[in-house]
Parts: sequence; structure tokens; C-alpha cells
Amino acid sequence: MRFMAKAHKPTSRSSSHSKSAGRSQSKSHKKKPLVTPHPHQRGGVELVDPLVQAQLKLYDEALSLFHQQKFARAKQELEKVLEGPSKELADRARMHVKIAEQRMKPSAELNPRTAEEHYQRGVAMMNIGRWDDARESLIKARKAAPKADHIHYALAALDCLTGEADSAMANLKVAIQLRAENRYHARNDEDFAFLQEDPRFTELLYPEKDGTAG
Repeated sequence: MRFMAKAHKPTSRSSSHSKSAGRSQSKSHKKKPLVTPHPHQRGGVELVDPLVQAQLKLYDEALSLFHQQKFARAKQELEKVLEGPSKELADRARMHVKIAEQRMKPSAELNPRTAEEHYQRGVAMMNIGRWDDARESLIKARKAAPKADHIHYALAALDCLTGEADSAMANLKVAIQLRAENRYHARNDEDFAFLQEDPRFTELLYPEKDGTAG
């Protein structure tokens, strides 16, 4: 009879030695890698690139205008953000542009009847640069509520935007007569930039200087 040679099993000692050797090798390979610090981020947007920082500043300014419901100006600033290098910021800006456009559109079913409804429609038309439609609505609003100071004020702003200095002064004067606080609002309102060099505008907004003006 032939005797078959038995395969030698590894002893527990050699097995444990190989395991310990494997562990030591594993430990040697598990040295902490050098971690490259991530660029500073804000909301997932990297801020290292100066162009991205400038883009973010524009976005913040546009968002501030958006929250003030100055949708036309916000849309202009947001469109500048779209030209920046950060895709993340551009995507956010694009979303807000769409919302701003929706907010600026007067409803197709809107059929204003009250003075306030005509006023709201007039302001909406001003925001999208439809001056004639804005004037038509605001005049209807003024006719329905001749004592409403905010309607006269809006007409004065519209007159400035369309270069009608005399009409702007007349409407602003009535708005201030009806509500004195409108004098202070007009001092800081960019819509009245057209009248800044007009001495009548200065006299109307700063009556305390009138006595020393000559």
C-alpha cells in the first residue's frame, strides 16, 4: 500500500506571526495622509478666487434689493452675477431672476377697480419700464383718490424717470403738502436723481435753507 504524504498545516505560531506581520504592515500603511486644507467656503461656494468674492458681493447686493421688493434693480444685478466664475452662485442668481420676473409681471387677469388697485398696477408697470401704462394707471388712481399722498408721490417719481421736470415738481409738492414725511423720503430716493440740480427741488426739500439762499 502507498502512503499519501499529508499536507503540513501551518502551525498556530507561524499563523500568528503572519497575522502580526500583516497588522504591522497595515499600520505602517495607515499613516495619516497629508490633508490639503479645503478652500474657505460659504454655502458651498469657494471664496479663494477674487472673482468669486466679487461675484458673491454682487449676489448679496442683488439679494438685498430683491428682499426690498425692488425687483427691476435686483434683476439687473442678478444678471451680472450670471457672468461670474462660480456656477453655484450663477444657478442661485438664475433662480432669483425668474422669481423677480414673475413678481414684476402684472397678472393678465388683473382688472383694477379701486384707487389702490390702479396704484399697484401703475407701480408694477413702472418696475418693468412701461411708462405709458404706468401713467395711465396712476392717473386713474389719483382721480379715484385725489387725497392719497403716495399716488402723487409715485406720479412724481414717474415724471422724473421720463424727464418731466415741471410735472414732477407739481406732483411732489402736492405729495408733501398731503404728508410732510414725503419730503424726507424724496431726499434719499434715487428716482428723483433727475431733479438733483434743479433749484426748485432743493427749495422744496430743504425749506430751512430757503431763507439763506439769497
